[in-house]
Amino acid sequence: MEKIGEIKRINGSLIIAEGLEGVRIGDIAYVGDLRLIGEVVRISGREVALQCYEDTSGLRPGEHVISTGTPLVAELGPGLIGGIFDGLERSEIELWKRTGPFIKKGYKVIPLNREKRWYFEPRVKPGDKVLEGDIIGVVKESKIIEHRILVPIGINGVVENIGEGDFKVDEPVAEIKLPNGVKREVKLMQTWPIRVPRPYKERLPLA
Repeated sequence: MEKIGEIKRINGSLIIAEGLEGVRIGDIAYVGDLRLIGEVVRISGREVALQCYEDTSGLRPGEHVISTGTPLVAELGPGLIGGIFDGLERSEIELWKRTGPFIKKGYKVIPLNREKRWYFEPRVKPGDKVLEGDIIGVVKESKIIEHRILVPIGINGVVENIGEGDFKVDEPVAEIKLPNGVKREVKLMQTWPIRVPRPYKERLPLA
């Protein structure tokens, strides 16, 4: 849930705001009129300290700070290979095309192209039981890279239906029925909080 506060003090990239009761450490907020990206790093009484990840010059006390109530997440899916991204997973190539060599403050670019279609080839069929992390299909991301589409973490069940063909990253390619009867869609892309380690079944030794 969004919460709206205001800037009280500015010290370089550190922003002190009030009026954001209920936020948590790690929540992302849009800072100021340009909606710069900041992350909650400290909470002290009514004051919230945010680390701003963009140039804060021009910000003024009194401008709004809008908490998203969610952590900073990464988009994972076909289209990352071959890209160049900054620390906020903004495409440097796309930013250059849109703004030139000097990136404008507050400029937002989604990491994965929502219009491009990828050919999805299923590796399971309706009725198959699947667990989190299982491969349900693949996308040929390049001549040598096969992008494997996995069952999202926390989802275990039976494949209700699954498609084949060209899909956008935000379109469902499969549906999984959970033990409680709830159906969950699986897309080519997933989001993951960047400060939460990805789970693994086995850690392989270094070669």
